[in-house]
Amino acid sequence: MKLLSSNTCRVPADLASVTQYNPSREVDPARVGVSEKAKAEVWAAVEALYATGISPAVSICLRKGGEVILDRAIGHRIGNGPDDRPDAARVLAQPDTPFCLFSASKVVTAMLIHKLAEDHKLDLLAPVEHYLPAFGANGKRHVTTAHILSHRAGIPTVKGDFDPETLFDTQAVVDILYRAEPETRSGHRAAYHAMTGGYILGELIRAITGLDPRDYLAETIQKPLGMRTFNYGLVPELRGIEARSYATGFKPVGPLDWFIQNALGDSLERVVEVTNDERFMDIACPAGNIYATADEACRFFELLLRGGTLDGVRIFDPLTIRRATIEAGKPQFDGTLMMPLRYSLGMMLGQNPVGLYGPMTGRAFGHLGFSNIFCWADPERDISVALLTSGKPVLGPHLPALGKLLTKISFSFPRH
Repeated sequence: MKLLSSNTCRVPADLASVTQYNPSREVDPARVGVSEKAKAEVWAAVEALYATGISPAVSICLRKGGEVILDRAIGHRIGNGPDDRPDAARVLAQPDTPFCLFSASKVVTAMLIHKLAEDHKLDLLAPVEHYLPAFGANGKRHVTTAHILSHRAGIPTVKGDFDPETLFDTQAVVDILYRAEPETRSGHRAAYHAMTGGYILGELIRAITGLDPRDYLAETIQKPLGMRTFNYGLVPELRGIEARSYATGFKPVGPLDWFIQNALGDSLERVVEVTNDERFMDIACPAGNIYATADEACRFFELLLRGGTLDGVRIFDPLTIRRATIEAGKPQFDGTLMMPLRYSLGMMLGQNPVGLYGPMTGRAFGHLGFSNIFCWADPERDISVALLTSGKPVLGPHLPALGKLLTKISFSFPRH
């Protein structure tokens, strides 16, 4: 990754040549009260984001009123990264190309935990040590599952030297977290738990159900909704069709590099390298390695938008959705991400007048994924959106285009 470069991919002059979609998948937007002009402007904003070169592949699925308005991919899933040779074999991304959702996986894991609560198998307000006795060591006796879901458990990062390859050894990570001392009193301060909380939630699933988190996810959501991927990792028979992640954007230096090291445990390039490793596809990393297509991710948020039932299949009780999406506490300046955020028990919430999902999105709920993945639903607009990207910048020339895209979606689908 070059220090003084924007580390972008090559963008063809003819964007249609790298765009893939099936017109029959997209309905006439007039069916749900949306103009063709509004749809075209949203897609033009997606093209403008891709044209910055910050992401070799972009895939979007957007539903309004339950109908698919956009389901498209633009760019290459492999072969067109900043450091790839000009003569490298490039493979176009397709709408059914799976991407790693990274931290957007947290919403899915959170909903599995909420399902356990719905089934009266877990109390969100009970100390975690009630289910995992070893977790209560070194000052964590009062940490609850709700604290972990809302990033208030006091263990946002693994302290000391931490080799990212340890992520491949679930038990080793869990043992480190069991021994960890909290940085703050449980519930006292919001500080984004990038990876740590997910491992504990995964252990709760194992302890309570006796199932690996992958099996519980398959049983609870993936199979009932007929999804091909949408699970932790990627099964061997599907490997080689996924979008590869690329470190893009300006190379983090100084305080920004410290921020990345603190939040993710290593440099941007190293984290991307580790997450492209097939061993990352072998494990269940509940905080960050669900692989899904844009349509699958969008369907999941459509499920939440519809109160837990989709296509005649009931997954969650409507009260469970309410519990999972209400604000967990007043907005705080997040101690890890260094920005004000609103959390629910498992989600990042939108805000007014401007939030993570665009202007006037105070009722929206969803999650971001490393680093420009946006998955959310907005009840006021009756939309669900999955914007998946393979570029992993922290800073880059894409930020204005990204802001314009989120704004265009908000303005194209007015609140009701």
